[in-house]
Amino acid sequence: MPKFAGRRKLLEDNPWLTFLLPFIVFMVAGTIEPTPEVPGGEAIGLNIPYSYYPLLYSLKMVLVVAAVCFVLPGYRQFPLRVSPLAVVVGVVGVVVCVGICLLKIESRFLAPALEAIHFGGIIPSGERSSFNPLEEMSATPALAWGFLAVRFFGLAAVVPLIEEMFLRGFVMRYVVQGEWWKVPFGKVTPMAVALGTLLPMAMHPGELLAAAAWFSMVTWLMLRTKNIWDCVIAHAITNLLLGIYVVWSGHWELM
Repeated sequence: MPKFAGRRKLLEDNPWLTFLLPFIVFMVAGTIEPTPEVPGGEAIGLNIPYSYYPLLYSLKMVLVVAAVCFVLPGYRQFPLRVSPLAVVVGVVGVVVCVGICLLKIESRFLAPALEAIHFGGIIPSGERSSFNPLEEMSATPALAWGFLAVRFFGLAAVVPLIEEMFLRGFVMRYVVQGEWWKVPFGKVTPMAVALGTLLPMAMHPGELLAAAAWFSMVTWLMLRTKNIWDCVIAHAITNLLLGIYVVWSGHWELM
């Protein structure tokens, strides 16, 4: 049997693996990450301190990248091309997201609704790690900058890829028809378009309006170019510029 033939056949026989495996690894590994308020792994009886965040995040990136490498042949079903519109949406997107977050509309006007949605903590509030390595790891500057590089890699390369593949490569096609892997990318139904915004809002409950605005923009891009790599690149540009803004401004609550 030719090298990697077994893996290709596995991916062909189970098309969901390409789109779900890296995302599932990312989400499961993320359950043990600590935040400033909640120790890591609290739901499963662990009590991992906040200072362990760099180690756990780095481990998560290793696991997710391994999953991405495993399903990489599945990504080749999408021709690798990028439209200038992807860059425009990425740049405009970060302005929209940062603007909405800094206005604190959710906390000012939607606090009661958000509390109801979270059911008193049963559903996670989407609190970000807010980990500032330049402060938390100031005693070891080389490690601090090294982890910041890892954080940017995850933010601008890994997350855009796995989220867009999951959301637009799988979820939005799954609701179109049962044999979702046969649905041409960009073909949608009203339900698919709605899920393209509502699901990310549920995944980012701390930034409902920003998620609604940004993911709606990327759905428009998807419909316009019918190219998943445009969605990935737009997502990557927004996240990269967001990370640069966070380091420059000190608004670590956005990461």
